[in-house]
Amino acid sequence: MSTRPRYAFLGPAGTFTEAALRRMVSPEDAEYVPVVDVPAALGAVRAGEVDFAVVAIENTVEGGVTATLDTLAEGAPLVILAETVLPVEFELVAREGIAHGDITRVTAHSHAWAQVRRWAHVTIPQAVFVPASSNAAGARAIAAGEAVEGIDVDAALAPPGTAAGLGLHLIEEHVADNEHAATRFVKVGRPAAVPEPTGRDKTTLTVHLPTDRSGALLEMLEQFAARGVNLSRIESRPRWDRPGEYSFSIDALGHVAEQRMAEALMGLRRTCPLVVFLGSYPAAADEPTPVVPGTSDADFADARAWVEQLRNGDHA
Repeated sequence: MSTRPRYAFLGPAGTFTEAALRRMVSPEDAEYVPVVDVPAALGAVRAGEVDFAVVAIENTVEGGVTATLDTLAEGAPLVILAETVLPVEFELVAREGIAHGDITRVTAHSHAWAQVRRWAHVTIPQAVFVPASSNAAGARAIAAGEAVEGIDVDAALAPPGTAAGLGLHLIEEHVADNEHAATRFVKVGRPAAVPEPTGRDKTTLTVHLPTDRSGALLEMLEQFAARGVNLSRIESRPRWDRPGEYSFSIDALGHVAEQRMAEALMGLRRTCPLVVFLGSYPAAADEPTPVVPGTSDADFADARAWVEQLRNGDHA
């Protein structure tokens, strides 16, 4: 029986998610478990069927991956343990004999299509988009002579190297609307003791506002600003239980073990009806988190000691 940890990822083999997983842990040190979508990957972690999942959480074109943000925010607790950022570009593949002008239906994952829309409008304007469960799945369907979701397709947008790996015709490579496009992937597991801070950490949260009124968002943001905690991402998501109201998915620069972040979380806990802690973990960028003067752990300790002196009657 294998003792290697099991990692769920968006399959089949050859997806960008598998490439991100390989960056995090080699196949010699882990068992890769392909699944059909992000909810299935995170559900497998919650059910104890796998130890971890690697999922996309954000890209430079569409922003947050809603399936990941929403599935993390609801259900049994999960936490983010690590992240990596992967440059993203595609190749256009098909069976032999197919050229740009022959393509009437092209398949890819919906997030991939969002990153090549301008290219497609110029290069294959006649083609209709057919969504696939993953970029690798669409290319594999073409290689096997199968339909995608019951629809025959002529070509697929797939990760680099797919054509060579599946024996397909490479029509075009380096396909992307933005040459700097990238996707951020995270490793997710069940809650455990939080690792020690590295000095370049992120903390991810889901926060519900106290009331739907003017100034509520400002009050929530002030919990971070007053403690010198910078936000690298904030996105609103509709609340399934209250139509017309929203929660916020947040990445804050810092670690729960640091006083400024802990104080911010306590402020949110006191003032917001729901705060979901989704982990403190090392950021992919290898740069120390700037600390605003007056917000270091030593500054908080000094201020706390001063208040204690006042309580004891020492006003020196």
